[in-house]
Amino acid sequence: MSDTGTHTVHRRLRTVLAVALAATVTTTVGVAGPAWAHGGPARPGVVALPDGFQPEGIAADGRYAYLGSRATGAIYRADLIDGTGELISPATGTPSLGLKVDRRGRLFVSGGTAGDARVVDTRTGGVLATYRLGAAPTFVNDVVLTDRAAYFTDSYRPVLYRLPLGRHGGLPPAEAVTTIPLTGAFQQVDGVINLNGIATTPDGSGLIVVQSNTGSLFRVDPATGATTTVDVPGQTFTTGDGLLRDGRTLYVVRNRLNQVAVVTLNRAGTVGTLAKTITDPNFDVPTTVARSLGRLYLPNARFTTPPTPATPYTVVAVRP
Repeated sequence: MSDTGTHTVHRRLRTVLAVALAATVTTTVGVAGPAWAHGGPARPGVVALPDGFQPEGIAADGRYAYLGSRATGAIYRADLIDGTGELISPATGTPSLGLKVDRRGRLFVSGGTAGDARVVDTRTGGVLATYRLGAAPTFVNDVVLTDRAAYFTDSYRPVLYRLPLGRHGGLPPAEAVTTIPLTGAFQQVDGVINLNGIATTPDGSGLIVVQSNTGSLFRVDPATGATTTVDVPGQTFTTGDGLLRDGRTLYVVRNRLNQVAVVTLNRAGTVGTLAKTITDPNFDVPTTVARSLGRLYLPNARFTTPPTPATPYTVVAVRP
């Protein structure tokens, strides 16, 4: 074959390959529904939960998310890769609200109106420990973990609860739990949800909480309970629910507004600016947020939908 013929064949091959590549790209981008595939199988943008589950809290570890039922206290593990899942801890008859999972595979669970917290083994579903935190009226709402302690909010009382962790994360005896009264800028309002989500500051020296009814963010000194308002000029975060900090970025879930406010903090967590607001058509009163696999995952609590045993519930994935 002459050089001219060879070049013609090569040009034709390149044309065929370019057309095939374009078709492949078009097919990938055009996948129905919000799914992403980055070097692996497409991950679902919406993960179904059991009908009637009534989720509120979420924690994530790798491909798995853990969700608690505010109705029964059961814990469900969802596979974020293939969308399957199973109950790993049975109903307790009391709520399971805010959740956090540590690197030892232990799930710290806020007990809502039960006024308690429990620690669940994510591998077996067994309860490792239970702690009495608050007396009625109480609503133990959310939890954050540090290297030395777990801190819980109470929406009906102006306090935090501290569960100290021992060497290598050892769980303490029941009497080790302490109550931290809050002082300073934070002011409790009776009869409504006050403190809700909780996170650590970027420098690790303090805690950040959101007051749902006023929309204010507060920095808390965990050693003294002293609070100061986090200055986010021109912004309040009413209906603020779960918090998640990633570096200097704080995600504030605003449940009934179907929004996530994205706030950039300084290192001390005393000042912030609103960077953007995340919305999604699949949101239906999301309560809190976890990050995994490069995505944010939010459970739809559907507070505005009357719950029945057949009511569907989902977890929605969005880009950070």
